[in-house]
Amino acid sequence: MPPKSVLLLEDDSDLRMMMCELFDSSGARCLGVGSLRELKELGANGRLSFDLAILDVNLGSGQPSGLDAYRWLRDQSFAGRILFMTGHGRAFAGVADAHAVGVEVLQKPVSVDDLLRLLCETPGTT
Repeated sequence: MPPKSVLLLEDDSDLRMMMCELFDSSGARCLGVGSLRELKELGANGRLSFDLAILDVNLGSGQPSGLDAYRWLRDQSFAGRILFMTGHGRAFAGVADAHAVGVEVLQKPVSVDDLLRLLCETPGTT
């Protein structure tokens, strides 16, 4: 069975790098992007085959959100598991909407154990 693959949409480049290093060191393949634009570039290049996508809800002021990315991935028939991640409370714009779509929402900071558990629980699709 090939290693599992993770797509990480996170605007904080340091956090994105650390999380990808964690997944890579656990034997998974991780690709991190910082915006919906970068995600769409992956799609344009036919590179959306991942087992797990973790989407930050808030991608910065005036930027498309993780919810926009979620909708775009669904429109692209993304077959992997999708989770949201946020450092904001439920009252923050977008977080309640993330809960409403029925996708698990992780609260930052997310523990290493929880991230690795989520990876283990995610079926391989690639």
